[in-house]
Order: sequence, then structure tokens, then C-alpha cells
Amino acid sequence: MNHDLPGETGCSDKRTDFPPLVCSIRPLEWKFSPPTYRCRIAGHQGAGSGVPNTGTRARKRTPSGVWAASVALLTVAGLTTMQQLTQPVLAQAASDRPGQPAVARLDGGVRILPPQNGSVYSVAFSPDGRTLAAGIWGAEAINLWDVTGGSVVRAFLGHTSSVRSVAFSPDGRTLASGSDDNTIKLWDVAAGTELRTLTGHTKFVESVAFSPDGRTLASGSDDESIMLWDVASGRAVRTLQPGAGVVQCVAFSPNGLSLASGSGTSLKLWHVATGMLLRTFQNQGEEVMSIAFSPDGSILAAGNGNGIRLWDAARGKVLRTLEGHTDRVNAIVFSADGRTLASGSNDHAVKLWDVAGGKAIRTLQGHTDLVSSVAFSPDGRILASGSRDRTLRLWNLGGETK
Repeated sequence: MNHDLPGETGCSDKRTDFPPLVCSIRPLEWKFSPPTYRCRIAGHQGAGSGVPNTGTRARKRTPSGVWAASVALLTVAGLTTMQQLTQPVLAQAASDRPGQPAVARLDGGVRILPPQNGSVYSVAFSPDGRTLAAGIWGAEAINLWDVTGGSVVRAFLGHTSSVRSVAFSPDGRTLASGSDDNTIKLWDVAAGTELRTLTGHTKFVESVAFSPDGRTLASGSDDESIMLWDVASGRAVRTLQPGAGVVQCVAFSPNGLSLASGSGTSLKLWHVATGMLLRTFQNQGEEVMSIAFSPDGSILAAGNGNGIRLWDAARGKVLRTLEGHTDRVNAIVFSADGRTLASGSNDHAVKLWDVAGGKAIRTLQGHTDLVSSVAFSPDGRILASGSRDRTLRLWNLGGETK
């Protein structure tokens, strides 16, 4: 997704005539602040201590084996204690050995390891919910973190420019990453090795998505094209041309038969097997930054301007519009049961919506810059949000989305 990049300015003030429902749950937060790591929990009155980042580029490895400027994988097992973290219980994020990354320990045995410097551009949970992939804008590598053990398992190195998008295969064995180097890479998560590089796009790769059966990968690019790839061979199967600008987002329907794409102000639905255009949704001139199918495939949600439109996927009719954000909506995602939708916006807020009623359930506040990505854990109890403020937050929702 082509969100505003680090260094750009311009987020509108929050509305004063619409007091948000503020979430009382304290999120876990990873703080990136070069040249030191900082980890804290929202509500802490002082910043945790940090240690210098001795790795200066993705190709320079610190003594601990951490690749500087990276996409991080963080294991989130044991986060059931998050609801207890209402006091500043974060220990000092410091290392007793030069070059070691800062590690913060939480009461209840949960450990947080900070990813590398950069804006959190994309987030994705593994199918088992134990691992979170976080794409850091400005990074050229991918790190795997074992949070429970407090160590970096391994580092993936291969991209030569920023990583914009990450996605797990349905079986969790493969990770796909799309980059500003115009390529897509497939990684063996367990072995820590690169499987293959997919080349064909001529500009930045904005988004990647696996089909439900894991056999096909879709990619959207700044070259205004969508490519469908055979995962097993790495061969490009088909190229689609929406013809409406940068392809910001792609999403497979749950049955894998169709693919939705958002490019410029265009929202389209394609037949995967033939590449035939099935439908163009009438989007009224608003830029599409994010799309998501409901788990049953009946609803296609699209972030349009400051709002979110819910479409009847079969008939192409607007069911309702969710309003409440005061700036552009960058990211949306359905919970696994389809009853809740989460959204992240330029207004720094994350919102939870009741899909059936079309009303905001609550507003999660704490980010200090635009929110570029959101992801539900498979059980719906945790929501991850990534931001240009260089933090990754995990919100404990308990049973709210059930």
C-alpha cells in the first residue's frame, strides 16, 4: 500500500464533534527510535532504556545476529497476560553485552523484542497465531524472532530495497514479501531459506496475497498491473491490467475463485482461472487503499477516503458505509467470525466496527502517526497495528470479537 512515507507530513486533526470511545486496554508496544531501541507499554511515564544499534545497514549484522533495518517476525505466545498490564511493569530494555538488541521482559513471562528502525508498513499473523510478521518500511531483510526464548532464530537477506508487504501461506510454511526492488520473494519459514524470487513487475510491489489453497500468489504493483504466480514453480501464470493507476491492494475471495483489486479510485473483481473482469464497483471517485473479504465471501469491504464501504460481493451493491475516521483509511481486516471489522487511518486511530450494525464499537488510541496496517489473530483475541510512528502494538481484545 502506498501510504505516506517517512518524512512526509500532513495528518488532519481529530474531530472535536465526535468524541471517540477510547479503549481502556493497554497495548504492548514496540518502539523504534534510531539509533537506539526503545520498548515501552502505553501508559508508562518514562521511556525504557536503550542500547545502540550497531548494525547500520541490512547487510551488516550485529554480534547477536540481528540484521539492521528489517522485517521482523515476533512470536506472540503467552499474551493472555496482556489484560493485566495496567501499570508500568516494563523492565529496562537494556543489554549487558555490546551489540545485543534490547529485550524487555513483562510480568507474566511475556517477552518483547524490538524490531529494527523504520515505519511498520504491514503486519500478518501466521495461521496458528503464534507468529507475527511485521514489514518495516526502509528495510531490506527479514528477521525471525523467538519472543518466548528471547532470541533471534535466523535472518533472511535478499531484498535490495524496502519491504512493503508480507503474507503467510495458508499452511504457515511459506512467507511472501513484496519490495521496492520490484521483486517478490518466497521464504521457507522453518528452514530460514529463500525458496525463489519472482520477477516480472517493473516498479514497486505494493501488495501480495496467497490464494486459500496456497497454490497461487497475487501481487499488485506501482506498474499498474496484477500478476498471478504459480507458487510451486514461481512461474507467472497471468497478468491483469486494471488500468486505473497503482495497484494498492489485492485480496482473494474465500473460495479462491475471484480476486479483488484496488487501484486508484477503481475497485474491481476478477475471475482467477480466466483473468476475466467480472465487475467494476462504482466507487464515486474515492481512492481505494485497502480491501478485505468477509470470511464467508458475501461482503467486500473497501477503505475509501475517510470511510469504509461494505459491498454485496455478488450483486455489487453498497450495503452500508462506516463513518468515523477523520482522515484516509489505510488498512482494514475482518475478524475470523466476520462480525467485527478493524481499520487503521491517517488520523492515528484504530477502530473496531460492528459489521451487522455498521457502528463503531470502540476506538483504540495511542499511535502518534498514521496507522498503515492492522491484523487480527486467528482466534480474534489480539489485534496488531503498525504505524509510521515506528511502533507495533498488540491490543488484547479478549472475547470482544466473538
